[in-house]
Amino acid sequence: MWLYQGKEFTSDDINDAIGFIYEIIDKTNGKKYIGKKLLLRLSENQFKKIKPLKGKVNRRIVSKETDWQTYYGSNELIKKIVSEEGPNRFERHILRLCFSKGELSYREAELQFKNKVLFKEEYYNDFIGCRI
Repeated sequence: MWLYQGKEFTSDDINDAIGFIYEIIDKTNGKKYIGKKLLLRLSENQFKKIKPLKGKVNRRIVSKETDWQTYYGSNELIKKIVSEEGPNRFERHILRLCFSKGELSYREAELQFKNKVLFKEEYYNDFIGCRI
């Protein structure tokens, strides 16, 4: 379960957002991980194409959701812990919804630098990758 502003976040809450910045917290030791996740698949080959509406010619394109509901970050140690012990060890919080890929990348890097995730032992983050 993802929490956003103290409430459970579901597919119905996505609206115009394309992704979010998140923080995963390890409940056993308090360590955190800050990252980003796309909510919707954005590349042309990942859209679902459906029949045109009655009387229309052009096919409709519908975006599909990513695996965000079961996602626990790209950190290898966190993924290993989740596979061995299960996901209940972690809390997942959405810190900010984003409405463009540029904003998503920028806000992730901004929070990682602001929190000095590479220099504090309280974070699982191993590196900051940024392309805006």
